[in-house]
Amino acid sequence: MRSLRRVIFWGLAIGGALSVEAQTSGGKVGAASDYPIQPVAFTQVHLTDAFWLPRLRTNAEVTIPYILKKCYEQGRVNNFLMAAGKKKGGKLTSFPFDDTDLYKLLEGASYSLQEQYNAQLDSQMDSLISIIGAAQEPDGYLYTFRTAHVEKPHEWIGANRWEKEEILSHELYNSGHLYEAAVAHYQATGKRGLLDIAVKNADLLVREFGPGKHQEYPGHQIVELGLVRLYRVTGKKEYLALAKFFLDVRGPKGDAYNQADKKVIDQTEAEGHAVRAAYMYTGMADVAALTGDEHYLHAIDKIWENVADKKLYVTGGIGATGSGEAFGSDYELPNMSAYAETCAAIGNVYWNLRMFLLHGDSKYFDVLERTLYNGLLSGISLSGNRFFYPNPLASVGQHQRSAWFDCACCITNMTRFLPSMPGYIYAQDKDGIYVNLFVADSAVIRLPSGRVRLNQQTAYPWEGKVVVAVDPANRSSFALRIRIPGWAKGHPSPGDLYSFSDTVMKTIPIAVNGHAAACKFEKGYAVIRRSWQKGDKVTIEFPMEVQQVLANPQVKADRDRLALERGPLVYCLEGVDQKDSTVQSIVIDQTSAIQTVYRPEKLNGITELEAKGFVATRKTGATAEPVSFAAIPYYSWNNRGSGEMEVWIPYKADAAKPKPEPTIASKAKASASIRSKLMLKALNDQYEPLDSKDQSTNYLHWWPMKDTTEWVQYDFDQPYTISESQVYWYDDKPWGGCDLPASWQLFYKSGDQWAPVKTTTDYEIAKDKYDRVTFEPVTTTALRMVVRLPKNDASGIHEWIVK
Repeated sequence: MRSLRRVIFWGLAIGGALSVEAQTSGGKVGAASDYPIQPVAFTQVHLTDAFWLPRLRTNAEVTIPYILKKCYEQGRVNNFLMAAGKKKGGKLTSFPFDDTDLYKLLEGASYSLQEQYNAQLDSQMDSLISIIGAAQEPDGYLYTFRTAHVEKPHEWIGANRWEKEEILSHELYNSGHLYEAAVAHYQATGKRGLLDIAVKNADLLVREFGPGKHQEYPGHQIVELGLVRLYRVTGKKEYLALAKFFLDVRGPKGDAYNQADKKVIDQTEAEGHAVRAAYMYTGMADVAALTGDEHYLHAIDKIWENVADKKLYVTGGIGATGSGEAFGSDYELPNMSAYAETCAAIGNVYWNLRMFLLHGDSKYFDVLERTLYNGLLSGISLSGNRFFYPNPLASVGQHQRSAWFDCACCITNMTRFLPSMPGYIYAQDKDGIYVNLFVADSAVIRLPSGRVRLNQQTAYPWEGKVVVAVDPANRSSFALRIRIPGWAKGHPSPGDLYSFSDTVMKTIPIAVNGHAAACKFEKGYAVIRRSWQKGDKVTIEFPMEVQQVLANPQVKADRDRLALERGPLVYCLEGVDQKDSTVQSIVIDQTSAIQTVYRPEKLNGITELEAKGFVATRKTGATAEPVSFAAIPYYSWNNRGSGEMEVWIPYKADAAKPKPEPTIASKAKASASIRSKLMLKALNDQYEPLDSKDQSTNYLHWWPMKDTTEWVQYDFDQPYTISESQVYWYDDKPWGGCDLPASWQLFYKSGDQWAPVKTTTDYEIAKDKYDRVTFEPVTTTALRMVVRLPKNDASGIHEWIVK
């Protein structure tokens, strides 16, 4: 096995101050010395952990080979071959940013090589890099969708370079991921092939963009992060200056969608596309640390508070709405329609790491840990080859992990993130070491006083005991800072967005060599400052009771509901674990004790929760049916097929969604001009929509059809005499593709024929209400609604009632 050169996380010598003087659009920026705290490189941390190590091995052995195969099958490699002129004719893939799937694969594979060398993977990477290099134009331009010169160019790319960059071309986005992959590959292998390609491209950007040159800002941020990484490796100040230029030139005449409606230093709230936002805030932190720009710091501090206090899911996910894959308004955190994109969760981790490195406060790692164990990890299946793009907090079965997405950003992003995870466990400054995550591992850290080996032993997140063996090469004095998670201190989130129903504070025992430790508490850390010697052991016992989480009352979707949390893990109910496969009607008994059971055979080993409650009913005065139910960690749901799921469990019956009561409609068999069984269930599930655009429950729609005649039908369980029908239309305009129908009409089954009903009122067409029609009574076994879609849109139905 060949020996790989070990390099640190940033590509710079830890402890060596980095002084810069960057020329930007605003003039010279004063010298600064990088982040005051530095992460300990993942190459210096070797996992022995029963929770994380198998996941990293699955990424190396399953996910990376799987994605490599898919990149060939799905045309990602073909794009480069066409651009290089090595393949004539053919068709490019769907999106100009598809180039980045190859870059992210190379980045993840490079990280994986640093952990364990794989000669075959190394060779495969060399082949891909050769193909990428061949697609690069002589001046450094690398963008397959333009260079391939297909007969019908993609509408996003524009006639000339950069002209649609601020909108959708993704030229600079592609460059950013190229740079990140190039640095990772160079650090892993020492080979300059991909790095030289990246430098050639970056030098082109330096020539093309800046004061007196092109003034476009990146339509999708990440080139800023990539340029900073290139700067750290090459020392070229022009790259840092360009990263700052791309931030400074942004706004105020653009769109909120990509954070360009204000100058970046004037932004105080998270808005727009969540992935773009998280990448931008991360880039702002990097540039601020390296240039000392206080304006950037003030802006991202305010934005962070806005997210943590008003826009963060209990799972750590960000981005509430699928419309623009964006942040919603303050406290807008729907569950079933939650977007919470996997890429956004990864971006949230990147951002919170930087915020910690700037400020040294544990609250940033509280958010990072919550995201890591819940809203991020849920993005990939236990098998390593099925994926989520959105990560909802409730489902009635409409969500299913996919083998691939045409827009595969989340898939390839996950494979590049996972092998870097050990780099989040420890950090250091001139005064000592931070223990930020609790993962069994062995790490070697170099302090000014000498080398220190840490050995962490724990069964976290299932158990709360953590033992850290501290073995300095020579007896030395330094501070060991151990993060005390907010959840262990009675605070599930830094602000008041979430709280525990029981906030009784418990003492967290911390001992050194079996004796109570003399420690101070600073910024959420237990600080043990002493003269350390070989054989010293620190023991921490975190409380692992099940906690009931309540949301701020301003979060409408979570009123009269609670979430279950144990340690860093958020739990959910999944239909497959309940006796009738449903969860939406379950109401938890808040006073009943919740039991924990470790099940090694289930979902690769989990601690399961067992609780009691009752089933909500629509019958007035009916006796509630008691029920026992199980809860599993949120990250593990949908690994056994699709079905119902819920994170926020009602503790009041009014908040639950009872099973349908027997009615003509609920007992009927539904069919339609579309064949989705799940959407057909929505017609008669008796869920009351909040309004026509409500996406918090299941609904039927005909998108992307438009200007067509469609139908839905009920076949009754017996003949009924009926004279009235009501329909609640789904309408997500102006942002979506469904509008009110052009018309609708009812037909009843008469023998073998369909006959129109004779109406006694008009067919109403209005949104946000039940549209009602009455007609002369008919006795029939079936009723059909014929719907004419509008000329430019589809239509949809929330609920269809027959009386």
